[in-house]
Parts: sequence; structure tokens; C-alpha cells
Amino acid sequence: MDIESAKRNAAHRAVADHFDPDARYIGIGSGTTIVYVVEAITQLGLDTSHMRFVPTGYQSRQNILHYGLTPIAFDSLPAGTLMEVAFDGADEIDEDLNCIKGGGACLYQEKLVATHARKFVCVADHRKLQHRLLSHWPSVPIEVEPLAASVVLAALRALGSTDPKVRTGPMSKAGPLKTDQGNFIVDAPFKTLLLPQDAGSTEPGHGKGWEVEALAKEIKLIEGVLSVGIFCGENGQEAAKAGRKMGGQKPIAAYFGMEDGGVVVRSAGSKTVATEEVPVK
Repeated sequence: MDIESAKRNAAHRAVADHFDPDARYIGIGSGTTIVYVVEAITQLGLDTSHMRFVPTGYQSRQNILHYGLTPIAFDSLPAGTLMEVAFDGADEIDEDLNCIKGGGACLYQEKLVATHARKFVCVADHRKLQHRLLSHWPSVPIEVEPLAASVVLAALRALGSTDPKVRTGPMSKAGPLKTDQGNFIVDAPFKTLLLPQDAGSTEPGHGKGWEVEALAKEIKLIEGVLSVGIFCGENGQEAAKAGRKMGGQKPIAAYFGMEDGGVVVRSAGSKTVATEEVPVK
């Protein structure tokens, strides 16, 4: 099965499992996989006149409009409102549902939407299904204020990143790529990221690399960093149980379209992440 068909299968299954017909606000992410999410929503044949869809960037908004749905800007949401669900893709997802996002340069808005949804659902193809982050995806995307770019690059090298770089646009002569907020994206390579259960040191310089959440926190502390393309920590449901209305970054489930036409689902439980394979029909 080709990649686009695999993405479509994952998107339609995710929508079938998590789209609430009574929802008022729905987050819609960026990238090619999410096109199929919006397609799946419209193919449900529901009345969406009461729904508003929150995009994570320009491309996402155009996708919403293309399918005849009504977009609403994040900063137009009523104060204190949480989206019922947000659907988005990822560049890589590990076995604990930590994600790397930002390959499409929308990571700040993607994190805003994810952290303001009751549940975040990730949709991807089988290439994104990994045991650990940075297994195949080469670097951590980081949104940076342009004036601070050189300072951020130096700080990333001190944390052990090998050759972090400011991302250039499609035409290199045009200079650095800019996000919808006018910021730069820095791509910072690191060794494969560890999970808490991995044995050994999680500090740089000991040959073991960084634990996911520890690295995300260290990068966020660098002056000039707006957002880090590691989505880790709590998911929205865990944040709610802890009494926090918002702040969960991780998905509650990730759907992967497989080469054989099936869909693999990784779902967060109370203490573990269960993997379910949906057989080919």
C-alpha cells in the first residue's frame, strides 16, 4: 500500500474513534496527513454548522476552508475554553507517545492547540512509528526569536547537539525560513533520546544521551527559544486528573497507517501505553 493510502486509513480510523458530533471546538493540525482527517470529518455527513475548527497555521486554515468548514483563530476562542479534541501529525512518535513535531515549521501554534485540547490525537504513517525519538528523524525543531539565533545555537552545542542550524527556506538565497509568527526554526541534532526506564546516565557527555523530557526542559530554558518541537510530559486527560485545566502536550493515542492496509494504535493508559493492531478488512 502506498503512503498516502496508509495516511488516509489512519486518519479515518482516528476520526471514527475520537470525533464527537456534539463538539464545539476542534483543533486541526498541519501537514499532509491531516488533510485526510478533515476529509474524514466531512465524509461523516454531520451538521457542522455549530462547530469551529482551530488551525495551527496558514496551510491548516486553507485545508479547513477547502472542505467547507468554519475556521476560528486560536486567539478568538472564548477565554478559558478548551477544544474537545485536536488532531495533528508528527515527525516521529516513540513507544511512550512522546512526539517530535515541527518539520513543517508550525510547531508553536501546534503546541498551543495541543495544550488547549481535552485530548490530542496523533495521526501518521508507519514510518513515524519508532521505539525512541531521533531514531530516524534527524533533529529537534526549535522555534527561535531571530535576534537570539546565534545565542541559541551556542547553547544547543553546549547541550551536546551536533551542528545545529537555522533552517533555510526552499530557495536558499531568500535566507532563513520564517514561521507564521516571523520566527526562525533551528534544527538541532542529538543522539537518540532516552525514556525514563532506559538504564544509565541521561546527562550529556556520558555517552548515553538525553532523556526526552529532560532535554525538552533544558532547551526551553534557553533565552530566545519560543517553543521546542518535543511534545512530552502529560497528555490532556492526565493534566485534567491532576487538577490542571490545560497543559497536556502528549497525545492520548497515535494512529499509524501500515503498509498492509491495517492501522496500529498506540493508546495511553494509566501507567502504560498499549499497542493495538487493527486487522486489514
